[in-house]
Amino acid sequence: MAKEKAPKPQRDNRLKQIWQVYRMTARGDKSVTPILLLLLIGPAAVAVAITIVLAQPWFIIALWALVALMTGVLVGLIVLGRKAEFVAYSQIEGQPGAVGAMIRSSLRRGWIGTEEPIAVNRKSMDAIYRVVGRGGLVLLAEGPTSRTRPMADDEKRKLARVLPNVPITVISVGTEEGQVRLHRISWALSRVKRVLTRNEVQVVNARVASLGSNVPIPKGIDPSRMRMSHRR
Repeated sequence: MAKEKAPKPQRDNRLKQIWQVYRMTARGDKSVTPILLLLLIGPAAVAVAITIVLAQPWFIIALWALVALMTGVLVGLIVLGRKAEFVAYSQIEGQPGAVGAMIRSSLRRGWIGTEEPIAVNRKSMDAIYRVVGRGGLVLLAEGPTSRTRPMADDEKRKLARVLPNVPITVISVGTEEGQVRLHRISWALSRVKRVLTRNEVQVVNARVASLGSNVPIPKGIDPSRMRMSHRR
């Protein structure tokens, strides 16, 4: 009986995932390679130079070089994650359902939403999405502002009748001037003033969830393509 293959160490899997993320990111952003090299080599080189100038013993030089290298690796991973997120979003930005994919994969922690829109223009495929958080209700309007503003205002009136004391904010998502880019949605949500407690968020979410929705998910985006989980 053949021996079963031992499972690969978790570290190997993690390194493989990092390599895959790097390759995907490098294809979409040519600047990522020189930036990562600078972050890896730069701090160590500076640390070595300083300790040599200060005439430190070799083991002190090696220690500071190691600390600087590890710091560069950590910062590099953070930068790689940000770059990968931007590249992934840029690949789907402007397509119907992109906001829904973002909500499903990387909605900021503390906010609750679903990839299913609450309103869709079947002709233009513009859509309105709803998320709930400490900032109250936020409507994410996907499409040109001139077309989505009436849709968002209509949904805002409907929700205000159901939850009259909950603030409702509209964020227009797109590439036009004054709109929020797809990769900046989390930042925009973080700027919404907190007015609800965590318990109130759950109550409000349960209330709006009970309203239901029969609107289909806009065609064009496969949410499974968005697997970044940068919840904060």
